[in-house]
Amino acid sequence: MTPRKYLVLCSVMVLAALGDTSLSRGMKQVGSVSPEHWTRIFVALLSPWVVGGIVLLLGFMASYLTALSWADLTYVLPATALGNIITAGLARAFLHEDVTPKRWIGILLITVGVGFVTRGPALTANDSGPQGNECQPVAAQGER
Repeated sequence: MTPRKYLVLCSVMVLAALGDTSLSRGMKQVGSVSPEHWTRIFVALLSPWVVGGIVLLLGFMASYLTALSWADLTYVLPATALGNIITAGLARAFLHEDVTPKRWIGILLITVGVGFVTRGPALTANDSGPQGNECQPVAAQGER
């Protein structure tokens, strides 16, 4: 895998963790959203933390889509599992959440477990998948 592809996977992990942390901070300031207080969703959109979280998660989505364009979902999702550790660390440091040892152990077990999945190829050939030119990039379809 090229350094650019590693950078894309790192972007997926970091942007998701930062975006989720920012959203969490903003929503804690807004307060509880329930059917009785559904209008708080609109108030949340005025919070700089929520808006920042949305922008970061848009960056995450762009990176995620980029990774999915050259690798299988079953490779990309596990390859970004370190993001769970980043998210927990950010929650502890910036949101002052109490991340108990049991949670850390659970996060580490998940991360190590999905790490085994990434040992295979990033993209697998599958004869049972879509036929013809369905999976080819748009530019390649016109070049036939």
